[in-house]
Amino acid sequence: MVQCAEIAEHPRLRAWARSFQSLASYWTGDYRRAADHARAGYEDGRGPGSGTLTARLLSLEARALAAGGDSRSALRSLALAHEARAIADLDELPGVFTFPEAKQWTYTGTTLLAIGGDEQVQRAITASTRAVELYQTGPEDDRSPGDLHAAHLDLATAYLANGQVDVASAELDTVLVATQYTASITIRLRKLDTLIASGPYRDSRPLVDRREHIHEVTSRPTITSTPTEPR
Repeated sequence: MVQCAEIAEHPRLRAWARSFQSLASYWTGDYRRAADHARAGYEDGRGPGSGTLTARLLSLEARALAAGGDSRSALRSLALAHEARAIADLDELPGVFTFPEAKQWTYTGTTLLAIGGDEQVQRAITASTRAVELYQTGPEDDRSPGDLHAAHLDLATAYLANGQVDVASAELDTVLVATQYTASITIRLRKLDTLIASGPYRDSRPLVDRREHIHEVTSRPTITSTPTEPR
């Protein structure tokens, strides 16, 4: 994809392609490379006409940096991502090339959870709740069931961190009613299952029942992601 963009001599398309390289590295656990790809895309795509692309790349960088343990840099990139959206012009590339606000709040919640600590967990709850609200009320073309699942799973994780087992269980139930999941949501569900198993609530009856459900749904075949699904 990057090579096609280079042949076309289209820096914005090349920057967008870098975002997919970043996503691929992130989901294989290579967080440093994920951050590097996002940063390279930002350098390619910044400037007039970049629209929401800059916010996308900075959000990807922030999420990867947080997952890699660089909390300070992650918070800086996260702040820059929201500044970029505030001043974004019209997207040169429409449709799947845009970065909906709801998706940005989903990435924000995931980033803040990865950083951790009471303050950031509370901020994550606010961010993920905002993502859910926007996905439920925003334009239909911007709605992504997968990203909505991601936001609910982040809320479940955050509420568990706060000791709010019943609220966390309710958020998890919202996801477990689905019949199919993208690969990234399956990964998130398995990580949440591991967190529950190693936490102080592993013997809680509601969570034991939900872990059984997680094991059942994550054994199903995943569906192929599209550019509008979470990464």
